[in-house]
Order: sequence, then C-alpha cells, then structure tokens
Amino acid sequence: MGPDAVLFRVARKELQIFFASPVAWLFLASFLATCLFVFFWVEAFFARNIADVRPLFEWMPLLLIFLSAALTMRSWSEERRSGTLEHVLTLPVPLWQFVIGKFLACALILLIALAGTLLLPFTVANIASLDWGPVLAGYLATFLVGCSYLAIGLFVSSRTDNAIVSLIGSVALCGLLYLAGSDLLLGFFGGGFAEVLRLLGSGSRFESITRGVIDLRDLYYYIAVTAAFLGLSVYALERGRWSQQSNKRHRGWRLGVSLLLLNLILAGLWLHKLPSLRSDVTQGKLYSLSQPSEELLSQLEEPLLIRGYFSERSHPLLAPLVPQLRDLLREYAVAGNRKVRVEFVDPAQDAAAEQEANEEHGIQATPFQVADRYQSSLVNAYFNVLVQYGDEKEVLGFSDFIEVKMAMAGEPEVLLRNPEFDVTRAIRDVLYRYRSSGELFDQIDKPVTLRAYVSSDTLLPELLVDYRKAIRAQAEALVPRSQNKFNIDFVEPEANNGAEAARILDKWGFQPMITAIGDENQFYFYLTLEDDHQVIQLPTGRFDSADFGDALEAGLRRFASGFTRTVALALPSSSRAQGGMPPSGHSFGTLQQTVSQDHSILMENLEDGSVDPSADLLMVMAPEALSQQGLFAIDQYLMRGGTVIIASSPRSIETQGAALQLRRVESGIESWLEHHGLRVEDTVVLDDRQAAFPVPVLRRVGDYEFREMQFVDYPYLLDIRDDGLNADHPVTRGLPNLTVAWASPLTVETRKGIESVTLLSSSDAAWLSKQTDVMPSVDDSGQSGFSAAGQVRQRATIAAALSGEFTSFFNQVPEPAAPEQNADTSIEPPSTALISKSPASSRLIVVSSNDFASDQVLSGVIAASGTQYFGPLEFLMNAVDWALQDSSLMNIRSRAHFNRTLPALPQGEQATIEYGNYAAALFFLLVIYGLWRLQGKRRQRQLGAVLK
Repeated sequence: MGPDAVLFRVARKELQIFFASPVAWLFLASFLATCLFVFFWVEAFFARNIADVRPLFEWMPLLLIFLSAALTMRSWSEERRSGTLEHVLTLPVPLWQFVIGKFLACALILLIALAGTLLLPFTVANIASLDWGPVLAGYLATFLVGCSYLAIGLFVSSRTDNAIVSLIGSVALCGLLYLAGSDLLLGFFGGGFAEVLRLLGSGSRFESITRGVIDLRDLYYYIAVTAAFLGLSVYALERGRWSQQSNKRHRGWRLGVSLLLLNLILAGLWLHKLPSLRSDVTQGKLYSLSQPSEELLSQLEEPLLIRGYFSERSHPLLAPLVPQLRDLLREYAVAGNRKVRVEFVDPAQDAAAEQEANEEHGIQATPFQVADRYQSSLVNAYFNVLVQYGDEKEVLGFSDFIEVKMAMAGEPEVLLRNPEFDVTRAIRDVLYRYRSSGELFDQIDKPVTLRAYVSSDTLLPELLVDYRKAIRAQAEALVPRSQNKFNIDFVEPEANNGAEAARILDKWGFQPMITAIGDENQFYFYLTLEDDHQVIQLPTGRFDSADFGDALEAGLRRFASGFTRTVALALPSSSRAQGGMPPSGHSFGTLQQTVSQDHSILMENLEDGSVDPSADLLMVMAPEALSQQGLFAIDQYLMRGGTVIIASSPRSIETQGAALQLRRVESGIESWLEHHGLRVEDTVVLDDRQAAFPVPVLRRVGDYEFREMQFVDYPYLLDIRDDGLNADHPVTRGLPNLTVAWASPLTVETRKGIESVTLLSSSDAAWLSKQTDVMPSVDDSGQSGFSAAGQVRQRATIAAALSGEFTSFFNQVPEPAAPEQNADTSIEPPSTALISKSPASSRLIVVSSNDFASDQVLSGVIAASGTQYFGPLEFLMNAVDWALQDSSLMNIRSRAHFNRTLPALPQGEQATIEYGNYAAALFFLLVIYGLWRLQGKRRQRQLGAVLK
C-alpha cells in the first residue's frame, strides 16, 4: 500500500467519524450562526453602512480558536483513550502519514465551515458594489490561520488521552498566540518588544491580509506555525515507539525536529528583512503607492526628507496604525530611488530630537486620555510626519491621517483615512513652493508664444500706442531668460485685405474695437498665449501697462507644471456672515477649506464685471440674482479659454422653524446656461435609491402629532452609484458613490463644436416633484416615505461636463454697461471688447443643485453615516484637477473615502436579508448532510456487493 493511500484512508476515516457524530453538526451550525450573529448584530452591518465583509473576518481569529479546538480535541486523545493508538504505533507506516491524514480531514471540514459563510459576501455584492480582492484575501487568511490552529490542536491532542483537556489546552495555546499581537497585551509594552509581540501574534498579521494586502511574510508565518506544530505532533507520537533507553535514532529525531524549528525561525527572520514582498489585491490598489505619487517623486531634484515622529506609548487606538503608516512611508523611500530619505524618531527617547521638533518644526505632543478598568491618565504622544524639501516643509498630525467612525455600541473605530493622499499632497506642496521661488520657465516644457493681434499705430488711439510699446518692452525683457521657450509675435489683423481679421473673428470671436459709441475708427488689440495644446487670452482690463506684467505671469503659469493654481470662488451673499450674525443661507466653509488645502483660493466678486486675471478656474456656487455684470464676467472668462464650474438649481432648501421647505431661487444664470444647451428644470428629483439624512419628521400616533429629529431614508437625497457615475470620465472614475441633495433634472442639448458628457445621473426609478413641502412624515409603524404613485419613473441627469468652442451669450444680448471707473483711470476700456467665441480648451461643468456642497448637507450626511463624508468635495476637487490638467492628486483623492456605502434599504428588507442568510445557512448544512448520507448509502451498497 503506497503512502498516499494510507494518508487518504486516514483522512476518509476521520471524516466519517466526524460526520457520524451529532456533535459535529452542532459545532458547524453553531459556527455559522455565530458568524451571522456577529456580522448582523454585533458589528451592526446595516448601521455600519459599508459594503464589505471585514466585520466577519475581524472575529475569525477568535472564532476559529474554538472551532479548531473542537475539531481536533478527539483526534489523538480518543485514539489514546481507546487503545487504538498502540495499534497505530506498531504499524510499519511512517507516523507523519497519520498526522497529515488527520490534518487534511480537519482542514476539509474547516473549508466546509468557511463555505457556509460565503453567503455573506454574495449578499453584500447583491445589494452594493463589493471589492472582491479583500474578500478573497480574507478567506485565504482565514484558512491559513485555521490551519495553524488545527496543527496546534493536533499537537495538544497527541499529548493527552482526555478530549476535554485537549479542548481546553488547544484554546489556551491558540488564545495565547492570538493575544501576543493584540492591542490588549501590546498596551502594556512599548518600543521594540511590542513590535516583536505584534510579529508573533496571529491576529495582527491576519488583519493585514484581510485589508487586501497579501504579504509573503504573513503567509509564511502561518505556514511555519502549521509546519512546526505538525512536526511536533509527529515527534510526540514517535516517542511512543521508543524504549526507555536513548539511542542514536532518538538523538537523530531530536536533532531533526530542532533543525526544522530552527530553519523555520531563521527563514522567517530572513524574509522579514526583505522589502516589497507584498501584493495589493484591492480594487484601485488602495494600499500601494499610486502612479501619480511615483510620478511626483520622479520630479524631485533635491533630497526629500520624510520623518515620522511616533511615540512608543500612545493611545491604544492609534498604536496599531503606526506600523501601517511606517510601511507606507518606507514605500516612498523605495519609489524615490535614493532621493527620498525616511526616518523614524521617538522624541520621548531623544531630547535633542524633541527640542528640534518643538522649536524648528512646531511639532508638539498631543495629550490623549487613556483609561482602563483601574485608572485614567493622560499620555502625551507624538503622531506626526514631517515632509521637508530644501527650505520648505510641511507637518502632518494625527488629525490629518485618521478617520473616526462611531459604532452602534458607542465604541469608536479609528482608521487611517488615506495617508498616501496626505503625504503626497504634502510632498507636492513643498515641491511647488520650492519651485515657485525659482525660475518660471524651468517648469514650462513646450515653447509658448505671446501672439498680439494689434492694429498698426496709425489705427490705434494715441494712448494705446504707448501701451503697445510698453508691453512689448516688458515681453521682450523675458525672452533672454526664457531658455528659448518664449516668443513674441505681433500680428496686424487688417493686413492682407483683412484676411487675418476674418480668421480671428471666425476662430476666436475677436471683433474690432472702438474708443466710443459712434466712433467710426475701428482697431484691434487682443493678446493671447499659445502653445501646440491650448490658447488662452490675456485680459487687457484698463490697458494699464502696470497690470500687464502680472497678467502675463499668471498666463504663463497656466502652461507650467509645479506651481500652485488659483481657484476663484464666487459665493452668494447669503452665505456670508454679516454683522456678527450667522449666514442667512447655506454656508460653504468646508468647501473653502478643502480648496485652500490644494490650491490658492480667491474670493471673487462677479459684480465688477470681470474675473481676476490670476484665476486659473472659476467656481460659482448657488448663484442668486446674478446681475448682467456678473453674467458678463462668467461669460468672458469662459470665452478666454477658462474653466467654469457651476452648481445651480431653481430650488433650494430652507428651514422654517422645525420644517423643511423648498424655496424658489432666481439665479439669473438660467438664460446663459440655456444659450449653451443646458436647461435646469424647475422641479426636484426624488429617487428610490436614496440616502439617510437627519430631518425633523412628523410622527402621528393616533390623534396626536409629534415633531422629532430622526435619520430617515430621504428620497430627496440621491444616492448616486454604479451606473449613475460615469466610469469613463476622470472626474467620477474613482468615486464609489455620491450623495446629491435636492437636485433638479438637467437637460443637455448639444451645440455645434461642443462635446458634452454626463457625469452624474439618478437611477431609472427616479421621479420628479414640484412640491415645496419636503417634510417627511412617519406613520404609526414608524415608517416614513414619499409616494411616487402616478409618477413617471425615469433617469435624470444631475451633472454634465461640456468642452469645446463656446459662443458668447452677449453676441445676442447687449453687453452690460461698463462699471464706473476711478478718476485716476488713464485709459477707458473700449466699448466693444467682447470676445464672441472661446478656444477649444474652454470647459463648463454644471451640477443642478444649490445645496450640493453646502456645510449643512455635508454635516447631515456625516451624522447619518457616522463617518466623515466629503463625496461632493471630492467630486469638485477632481473636476478642478481635471480642468487644470493636474493629475497629481486626482487619482489618489478618490481613495480617501473609497469605502463603498450601502444603498438605503427599508427595515423590512434588511430583516429579510438577515433572516434569509440564516435560512440559507441551514439549507447549506442540510445539503451537506444529504450528500454525506448519499455517500454512506453508496458505500453500503458497495460493501454489500463485495460480501455477496
């Protein structure tokens, strides 16, 4: 009989014994029921509102301790108790075959138990978008840790003839292995010893794999533990064959087992020193450096220092995050190709380093309150990262890195929000600030031409002749230091019988100017900057030569990389606090703060009829009663090749006491949008795919009515996900989902020369409403909702992006009167300096919601989800980066809140899903039992045939 036949016969016998016992089925049923209970009740899956199965895997290292101990407690102890072990020891078969056979049987039962939990990821994938990478990694980690526990259980069982003792011993030994790396034990230690314990713990390594990061060192750890205890089991059984007198064979066994254990340990130490032994299996590679980060590091010309200040003793919730952050920072050192130096310092152990951190970098220890069952104390800990490039530096603190999510039981869950985004942004900021102090043309890759369409001196007014000479002199002064990247070309449009004038009229909409109404003397004076990719027009303003230098530099920066861009933000007057009173309308403080983190922000007043020439992009939020001057400013900024982002709707939410109502908003921009083929309907979109929101609801109990704040599934809060997000566009490609509040349907009619793309849309189950009362009501059963009876269900567009050659709205509408000039104005602007057509680089993005990114909506969604939510801000910042052709942070920013949220589900449907999983688990066990019974009957028929 070959060794394989013995091995599999042992495995088959163990399976028969296991499934023949009712206790086995009880253990399997208890395991599946416990997993489902933990997932739905302990971890509150629906309240957690994240589409993943990590709550299941978080408990697996503990649950498997008891399952593995139960599977192995009778494996050898029963053999020893019944006396069959002596028969096994006398057989001329190597004992490792019996050990491996029993191990394979237990591993197969473990796989069957884990197969029963596959119901959960399939359930989550059915109701939301699930990243299968961490799921598969989680099952791999679960199987490996289960195998290590099974090996431990077999070893303990081989040392006793009492199954209960084996059960208790296995639980104790596996529990110690788990506790070695748990936060409960690590809180008593610090420094290197805590790191060693974390490496020895089965749970700490397990957590890394379930995140979706498969590290060869973690896999080897579980394989080594399994091999070590299987080897010890063989050795423990082999000793039963020995006589009392030691001989050479006994010493050989001891030496062989010792060498096995020593080699396993040395191999683990060797692997621990090797870098880059991991694979990120998450969708989007969430835990690996992205391509934009690597591209940014490739631009480094000077050494970059990244120094982590981490205290050995910190808050228990922050301590587990330190190794993750250290691993990420080491990735920067590897990707930096010797241009990045990464250091780690504990200021509490280095007085000089602490003084430097405090005085030179402004890094101070943060006091954390630490409490246990015996006492409460304050711990002053460091959790900071310094990024320094040249003489520029940026400091990140724990508030920049972490995200706190409150669970149902009130226990906070502290996670790293997206450290790569924060570190890469800090690197970009110090790099850009360092470059801004250098030469502008160093950052321009392609030659740029200042092309001036200016009439001859005989046609120009006298003052403009002097202006022409002054700006030409300023431009020519840049040529010697431009590294052959800046050229000047003055073109007379009237030359060649006006052929050039006809061309620029058709291509750019440049019309002849006059000095005053009624003056027949026409001339041209337009300034553009061009390369082989884009064309922008320089504003001439009041034709003051003192302003030309700033306008030219601002224009050249739009062709350069490595400079901080400027975003002009126009907000309604109702969003500003006046006289110490809070804003009368929606505020956008969070939006301002977010924009200012990545770009320079300029608060723009459109009523002066122009946009600041230094602005690289114009963002208009919730405009109200926009005048013709403000409309002209937006129009001409777009015509100059700029990008305009507008969030506007005819409806906006307001509170009247405890009630919610939609008020009519006259934005003043409707006709301008319609000119470009965009019409925002005077209705509001409701959708069955909705998000929760804290709103005052009216609850009726009998004849009584009560108003109270509740989190309700609110159809006016559109939960845009899956097919509602344009997966092919850079702005929305990385967003898992987005919440848009009180949005109106957007109709897009394509104009000639314009390309339109839908960015956001509702589901097909959406409907429209003109009601102004948007207060939800709650019936006697506690359910709230809005009826869609009799309404047409249809998909509605919420946001669109347009690009191409736009025509000016004021080609058909008279220009607004010019604003009054100060008395010291040297030159009056021409009365017909209208740009009637934009270059192809112009872009327009419209979101049909006034409340899209307001502080009130963001705070409400955050309160409902229990976590930080900035989806609208991520959308807007992605749009800014796309428009400015700055991809350094766009693909990383979308990782910052990559957690996929669940769609809003009624409580009845939640209960159906939960109890359906219990029923499916029971059906799974019945199927396994039925298959086992069929297999038993087949064996009986085969045995009967042999006996006959």
